[in-house]
Amino acid sequence: MSVARLKILGVFAALLVAGCTGGGTLHSNVSSGNGPDEFGILPSKELVVPSDLSALPPPNPTGVNRTDQDPLGDAVAALGGSAAARSSLNTAIPSADTALVNYASRQGRDANIRQIVAQEDEEFRDRRGRFTSIRVSKKGLYEQVYRPQTLDFREEWWRWKRAGVRTPAAPGN
Repeated sequence: MSVARLKILGVFAALLVAGCTGGGTLHSNVSSGNGPDEFGILPSKELVVPSDLSALPPPNPTGVNRTDQDPLGDAVAALGGSAAARSSLNTAIPSADTALVNYASRQGRDANIRQIVAQEDEEFRDRRGRFTSIRVSKKGLYEQVYRPQTLDFREEWWRWKRAGVRTPAAPGN
């Protein structure tokens, strides 16, 4: 067999194997099966023996475990928040943010906005995705559908620069 035929056969075999993959990658943000979501599993905090065992709270099966992770509370603490702010995050708007929230919601707000936006996004992708040529992956389809709505920051920067507008955040001004 000639070298050219071996190369062609090798490329064909590689394409055949690549075509057999499941397509579920980290880029697709889609679960690859019915099992648990490995990114949703949080490891427990380290067990620590307190200096005074009588200070331990009584067992409460419905309560929070001391070793359970609290990602929201940890994020608030990392950003300089207080314990009082952490306990009120899910229940009320902090008083410092009341004016901002009132201004942002002056024309009304919907408590189910995340579900509404997710549904509208899926419908938009379904409408626009019908006429795409080849669906290589969900990520490729997503980028292909939203390409007309993307903003090339370099081109925009040059457009404003050519117009003579100062762009202080850009180098060279």
